[in-house]
Amino acid sequence: MALTLEEANRIADGAIAKAKDLTIRISVAVCDAGGRLVAFQRMNDAIWASVYGSQGKAIASAAFGRASGELAERAHHPTPAGIAAAEGGHMIMGQGAVPILRDGTVVGACGVGGGTAQQDEDCARAGAAKL
Repeated sequence: MALTLEEANRIADGAIAKAKDLTIRISVAVCDAGGRLVAFQRMNDAIWASVYGSQGKAIASAAFGRASGELAERAHHPTPAGIAAAEGGHMIMGQGAVPILRDGTVVGACGVGGGTAQQDEDCARAGAAKL
């Protein structure tokens, strides 16, 4: 079953709740398994670059079915770099996104930008936990 808008909004809300606990301002992107945006929110006064960071990390996480931070070490190797180039260069293989799983299958990803790399991942995990 595909990720619904209601589920995606619940995930985004969970990420924002964690950001509020951490007293940071973020953008959060929730995409489907194909890396297409389903829901997006930007907190007041979040940096503008977080818009792109959150989406790029979510796309990478959905594409590879793992946390985007796990991809960083290999980001410049030929295969992941080639995949990113063929996809259009939107992927960001840096910490801050996690895949969203349903019954062991990737149905999307939650990506966050605006905090430190670890804060972004913590918010993404909090959001994904709301599924």
